[in-house]
Amino acid sequence: MATGPSPAGDDPAAMPRDVVIGVSIAVPDPWGKEIQDARDDFGDPLARSIPTHVTLLPPTEVAVDDLPAVQRHLSAVAARHRTFRMLLLGSGTFRPVSPVVFVRIEEGMQECRQVEASVRSGPLARELNFPFHPHVTVAHNLTDEQLDRAHTEMKGFRAVFDVPGFSLYRFGADEVWRPLHSYTFGG
Repeated sequence: MATGPSPAGDDPAAMPRDVVIGVSIAVPDPWGKEIQDARDDFGDPLARSIPTHVTLLPPTEVAVDDLPAVQRHLSAVAARHRTFRMLLLGSGTFRPVSPVVFVRIEEGMQECRQVEASVRSGPLARELNFPFHPHVTVAHNLTDEQLDRAHTEMKGFRAVFDVPGFSLYRFGADEVWRPLHSYTFGG
């Protein structure tokens, strides 16, 4: 067995006390990759650091010690919901309130709202900056010309798939979102 310091060191003070997490529904491939490629083509620098998704819990800071309670909460939430069908169709925008262009959720909106309300309760209860509106971002904080192009080019987008659950993600020091755990609906 090798000896020596652990990667994080043995100093408890060096261990992170808080982490930034998010909860979302992944858009499966090939559509997830198609949207991510489009987002990259529109010039969005976040395209490759954020998996294609529908946000259920925006970036939220939690204590590392609270992660087990968060994971138990998310397991219980997933057990209370069922797989549903999602239809992504066309584009929309939050402008002028927010510089975002997105793919619209045509079917599955109500289910997303129900799951989001369950996720954002208990240990994850928090206020939101904007009312919850399920969507899939394709361009964010870009120039008006880039946002216009994204809105126009995504008008014909269409994808249909089943949503079997959601995932917990952690925001890394390298500013990339990585999955920590997936939760399947129905237990």
